[in-house]
Amino acid sequence: MMVVEEKDILRVQLKEVFGYDQFRGNQEVIIRNILSGKNTFVIMPTGAGKSLCYQLPAITSNKLVVVISPLIALMKNQVDQLNAFGVNAQFLNSTLSKTEINRVKKGCLDGHIKLLYVAPESLTKEENVEFLKKTDIAFVAVDEAHCISEWGHDFRPEYRRIKSIIDQIGNLPIIALTATATPKVQQDIRKNLTMDDADTFMSSFNRKNLYYEIRPKKHTKKQLIKFMSENKGKAGIVYCLSRKKVEEISELLRVNGFKAAPYHAGLDASVREANQDAFLNEDIDIIVATIAFGMGIDKPDVRFVVHYDVPKSLEGYYQETGRAGRDGLEGNCIMFYSHNDINKLEKFNKDKSVTERENGKVLLQEMTYFSESPVCRRRLLLHYFGEEFDQDNCGACDNCLRPKDQFEGKEYIHHVLEAAKMTGERFGLEHLSDVLTGKSSNYVKSYSHDQLEIFGIGKANDVEFWKSIIRQTLVYDFLKKDIDNVSVFKLTEKGEQFISTPYSFTLAKDHVYDTETTHEEENYDRPPINTKAYDEVLFEQLKALRKSLAKKKNLPPYVIFQDPSLEEMATIYPTNKDELAQINGVGMGKVNKFGNEFIAAIKEYVEEHDITTAADVVVKSSVNKSKMKIYIIQQIDRKVDLEEIAETKNISFDDLLVEIENICYSGTRLNLDYYLEQILDEDKQEDIYDYFMNTETDSIEEALDELSEDYSEDEIRLMRIKFMSEIAN
Repeated sequence: MMVVEEKDILRVQLKEVFGYDQFRGNQEVIIRNILSGKNTFVIMPTGAGKSLCYQLPAITSNKLVVVISPLIALMKNQVDQLNAFGVNAQFLNSTLSKTEINRVKKGCLDGHIKLLYVAPESLTKEENVEFLKKTDIAFVAVDEAHCISEWGHDFRPEYRRIKSIIDQIGNLPIIALTATATPKVQQDIRKNLTMDDADTFMSSFNRKNLYYEIRPKKHTKKQLIKFMSENKGKAGIVYCLSRKKVEEISELLRVNGFKAAPYHAGLDASVREANQDAFLNEDIDIIVATIAFGMGIDKPDVRFVVHYDVPKSLEGYYQETGRAGRDGLEGNCIMFYSHNDINKLEKFNKDKSVTERENGKVLLQEMTYFSESPVCRRRLLLHYFGEEFDQDNCGACDNCLRPKDQFEGKEYIHHVLEAAKMTGERFGLEHLSDVLTGKSSNYVKSYSHDQLEIFGIGKANDVEFWKSIIRQTLVYDFLKKDIDNVSVFKLTEKGEQFISTPYSFTLAKDHVYDTETTHEEENYDRPPINTKAYDEVLFEQLKALRKSLAKKKNLPPYVIFQDPSLEEMATIYPTNKDELAQINGVGMGKVNKFGNEFIAAIKEYVEEHDITTAADVVVKSSVNKSKMKIYIIQQIDRKVDLEEIAETKNISFDDLLVEIENICYSGTRLNLDYYLEQILDEDKQEDIYDYFMNTETDSIEEALDELSEDYSEDEIRLMRIKFMSEIAN
């Protein structure tokens, strides 16, 4: 009898249970790492498939997997989803009765339960520790691991006890997972869980489908209603600073005809749960919530996140905005900014301990810098989490689409770096700006820095100007923060080289929101993140069917099928179980559970509109061709690099170009601007475009002869696709 390799088992279960043909990013190597019994540290942004990294190995293992999670709502969400997939997962927390607790414990001891979700508070109870000692556990997953760190945005003291309790249960491998961890927080997690030996897997923090924008907090209610009107019917979250504001904004939205409900810690638990369920079940479109209250929403089709008030930290902002577009489709992130919000948050900190107060102050400073900075929002966020973004323009944030005034920064950068070097690379923002502006504070005098050659060299500009320059030198990697003391800035190798050989470098002026306009009448010119290549009428019918079925089964609609799956159904029209099982994110398990009504609806639609489906074509390979075509169109819509598309589909770049050319010549318009901008500057694009505009043939051979040797065949082919898409399609 042939033994199926572990790798094959993982892929079989990935398809059969979760409906995916392939792993995303580091998922497979992470899963194999924890299954081999190694401590594993996973840093992966929201929406990148973090939970699959412990759910799939739990399904393939013969043992129990314990998942420590801080939010009861999130536990319930994940357990509901897994049960819908046919996986026996349960939770153990304060919401259960004694009878229910005993039932769950018996299921674990009998080996029937695959995943057990436990709140950290429940884990500390002696009877639960004794119970877990009797179970056969494969490994422990610590979700939301940033809660361990005082520098994290959601510090929970009980998380610091997790490791000692795990040690009581047994010598178990740990997989720690977080979506938001700066280098400092990562260090805290490793130290507290004694995971210095852990294999670390860090995925990019870049959420390419999210658009970031910060607006001045003026006429805010008017701006909010206008934005909501432009996005009516879409699912979204609005965050506010106080419970009172949550109630006020929720009522404002309802009065103006939007389906909205509040969510905060002051509501009765039953009301809060009912409002959350209404949001998950698509009975309301908008949840208005306090920033401080963790919602545990695992809803993939949230199309926008609005921060009516400023969050307490960049980690919080990143995690909250990360609730938008988890399905890879459109996600708009809007924040209304006023420095008054920062002042309010500083007042909230005044009653805390000295350490918490100082940490809170640093986190608020970072929030201020992010909001007022003229630098690409994406670059700022990634830099904060220790990742560099090397594109000049992300094309999906307000600072890139509407750049601030720019100026030559060579001399200013040189002065900042000299000041850092002459003061021994032991100081931060305030001290360096004081030295540069010639401020003789007691602190500056105590180090005799008022005697330095650099002292006062920048006094022609004010302190705020120099703070902006220093922050930009950090973001552009001329300076770096000391990981053990984030208030100390040190020179990078790039900074050292710049001191020796300065070069031209463009900087920009900060936002001053109390004088800026609200852009209410401005055309934002934001490029669409996702264009619709599917049958919109059928898509809406399938969404309505999904909602109806979800109500009958008492499940959130996305648990049945997510939007990208419905889009693919509305593109290739599957009319039997085998075809439906091939839809990405479906799988045979879901087909058997939910598929019949969808197949019937698609069949009826196909017959009514006389549509020829892939199954009607005799040549079998045409189905695969159709799937390949749809996949390529969707990936290009989502601005995925062409090399990544080719690698994922295991085809050569040349074969991918042939596929794209066929799609284009069959009449589908493709927007490759995002990719072309990476490989060709504007002048070169214009040269090739003008050539095709004036030539009598689209022959690549003739184009290679006519154009200079500066252009490769691939570049000309890609520009021909752009030309044909814009002119012919």
